[in-house]
Amino acid sequence: MSTVRRLFGTDGIRGAANQFPMTPDLVLKVGQALGLILRQMPGRQGHKRIVLIGKDTRLSGYMVEQALASGLNSMGVGVQLTGPLPTPGIGFLARNMRVDAGVIISASHNVYHDNGIKIFGADGFKIPDSMEREIERIVAEVDILNHLAGGESIGRARRIDDAAGRYIVYVKNSFPLNISLEGLRIVLDCANGAGYKVAPAIFSELGADLIVIGDEPNGYNINDKSGALHPSRVVEAVERYRADLGISLDGDGDRVIMCDDKGVIVNGDHILAICATHLAKKKLLPQNTIVATQMSNVGLDLAMKKHGIYVVRTDVGDKNVVEAMRQNGYTLGGEQSGHIINLDHSTTGDGCVAALNVLAAMQTEGKALADLKNIMEDVPQVLINTRVNKRRNLSEIVGYEKMIEKSEKRLNGEGRLFVRFSGTEAVIRVLVEGPDRIEIGKVAEEIARFLQHELS
Repeated sequence: MSTVRRLFGTDGIRGAANQFPMTPDLVLKVGQALGLILRQMPGRQGHKRIVLIGKDTRLSGYMVEQALASGLNSMGVGVQLTGPLPTPGIGFLARNMRVDAGVIISASHNVYHDNGIKIFGADGFKIPDSMEREIERIVAEVDILNHLAGGESIGRARRIDDAAGRYIVYVKNSFPLNISLEGLRIVLDCANGAGYKVAPAIFSELGADLIVIGDEPNGYNINDKSGALHPSRVVEAVERYRADLGISLDGDGDRVIMCDDKGVIVNGDHILAICATHLAKKKLLPQNTIVATQMSNVGLDLAMKKHGIYVVRTDVGDKNVVEAMRQNGYTLGGEQSGHIINLDHSTTGDGCVAALNVLAAMQTEGKALADLKNIMEDVPQVLINTRVNKRRNLSEIVGYEKMIEKSEKRLNGEGRLFVRFSGTEAVIRVLVEGPDRIEIGKVAEEIARFLQHELS
């Protein structure tokens, strides 16, 4: 019987620092497993394998970084350490620097005491599920002592000083050369995370009058009442400083939420709609199609239909969005949460690139964000995140399917509901849409209460 224990979720490995699976000994084994796989891959003659490692600003990042680097070095793999850098920066640099893989140590939008690992291949894209399963198998079943490097073959780690500068230039290149951000006052919230140095440089070098908050990380305050999960902070700052707009990144910089000059929040669906229509006008949207997930508001579909743009939906997770885009030749996709992927510029969600895409539309069309976001009108939507103690196949829960059937009848064909487990937290998400906000709220609360009782 297999002893493989699942490590990877919907977006890499994630958990509380110093608890399974984010313990130093297990992280070391993950590094060794990755090193073994890279060593076995066909490559250039005499080419020494190299892995790039970046991180966000969590206290535990130091511990995880050293454990991961040690595991890779023990397999004869060299390591290059970038220090704090947004997740998309590692995807870009893995490809740009011709290394064999890139790893970002981050738990994204989670609180500071969590941490995680996301792995990118040499092509800059996140590794496929098959490679994740192979890492899990090696960790669980392979006696790594039989594969350790020896003598002169042991790898070494070194820090690279220009990673941040390379990423800044790369992101700025996604913004048209014939326009600038001069005349715009922007509030930028870096969530005390990985973008705290690079993001302000990007927007200020393009000419913005910048007010920066959330740029003083101390190891504990990443995502703490700031950033994309707490946009009220940037809303308050926009109103206080009479700014033209606000930009909120999350802890690892791969998602963005914005707000207009009136303090109205502009989420990932609206950002996607703005970018899609702007690209379609310029005939730069392949097949006039974008990719969204099951969590996106149906208002996105309705808005895009008016502009002759098709919406393809996938399961939740930017990795699923990217996969659908690459398979079908699409270049724009994203999630309501603010993961926006533009394959013309990035291999994964990039908060800074997405914000610049919106700013390019504003400057080119001469419109304020408040006007651009009106392209889409949200259908009332209620999302309840309920913490649970265990996971079960929902269809096996007695009474669940009958409750869903009853709830769908209450929506009377004018809405939809979607229930799923989070891939990164012990949470179940209940999403209900429909024309009557009070009614969909009742439906969502009933389903959430039922599942909390059954899964506690």
